[in-house]
Amino acid sequence: MKPDTHPNYRPVVFQDLSSDFAFLTRSTIATKETVKWEDGNEYPLIKVDISSHSHPFYTGKQKTLDVGGRVDKFRRRYAQK
Repeated sequence: MKPDTHPNYRPVVFQDLSSDFAFLTRSTIATKETVKWEDGNEYPLIKVDISSHSHPFYTGKQKTLDVGGRVDKFRRRYAQK
């Protein structure tokens, strides 16, 4: 491989701002913020608005739309007279 063509792949902490949940993974994303992790080392920090810990789909709090009711309401409203 050519030198200096690939981004730096390193451990990074992602912190979910809505649920105060954080996880350590590897990424090439650049950031100026750092955080001290559970193992005592300091890692770059990426703050995200939503993650699998707070997303309604993954937490089971997803709202199901009443698709059938909406279709029936539309048909009744615009039915041919």
